[in-house]
Amino acid sequence: MTSEKNYIEINRESWNNRTETHLKSDFYGVPTFLKGETSLNKIELDILGDVKGKSILHLQCHFGQDSISLSRLGAEVTGVDLSNKAIENARKIAKETKSHTIFMCCDIYDLPNHLEQEFDIVFTSYGTIGWLPDIDKWAKIISKFLKPKGKFVFAEFHPVVWMFDDNFKKIEYNYFNSGAIVETESGTYADKSADIQQEFVVWNHGLAEVITSLIKNGLEINAFEEFDYSPYNCFNKTIEIAPQKYRIEHLENKIPMVYSIVATKK
Repeated sequence: MTSEKNYIEINRESWNNRTETHLKSDFYGVPTFLKGETSLNKIELDILGDVKGKSILHLQCHFGQDSISLSRLGAEVTGVDLSNKAIENARKIAKETKSHTIFMCCDIYDLPNHLEQEFDIVFTSYGTIGWLPDIDKWAKIISKFLKPKGKFVFAEFHPVVWMFDDNFKKIEYNYFNSGAIVETESGTYADKSADIQQEFVVWNHGLAEVITSLIKNGLEINAFEEFDYSPYNCFNKTIEIAPQKYRIEHLENKIPMVYSIVATKK
């Protein structure tokens, strides 16, 4: 069985191993980002609202594009990620773009040992909670770092997506959290042909698990939406139905691919 220490070490190495490929990939579009293009999608922009002057904690920020994009909108942003290579590059990009975004490298469960500030908004998005074994502990972190009446903004791939095999031909995984899933992959979602290989450990989390954990930890759900497309072309067998809207071709609009939650700390 994968211990807590092992999964953190395995996943940190996994993300360290991907970072250079991601920086060079068309998927992340770093050259256009450096020229001022936002990395944020309509889904999260709509639920974030006006962030000018707001303090934002961005959990699992990778190499910081969304964090810096939020800073460009006038927010005071702190981004946190497990990968030291990602955070090193986030700081370089922040310096190059003259952004005042702050970046911290740590496992988010350990964040209370490194940060005391409370924030107007806690934000996290796309491919984040699958790396975490304990969603109740995640919700506690969110609650701890929100000011009273502060807002949690969350956009994530739908748990139905993670039930399928890589080519969306059959149901391969449990919708519910049935324990650690340990796998090895060649390439990475941002460049499937990249000459890299990494092991990783993930967990599936159903909607009830996520929503109940937030409610239990003092957050009131204000909005919940499901979307029949992904804003990212990160899956196999996709078709682009509109700019930045991708579906699994043979499944059309029959499955949810993304969901979003807005919640307020009581």
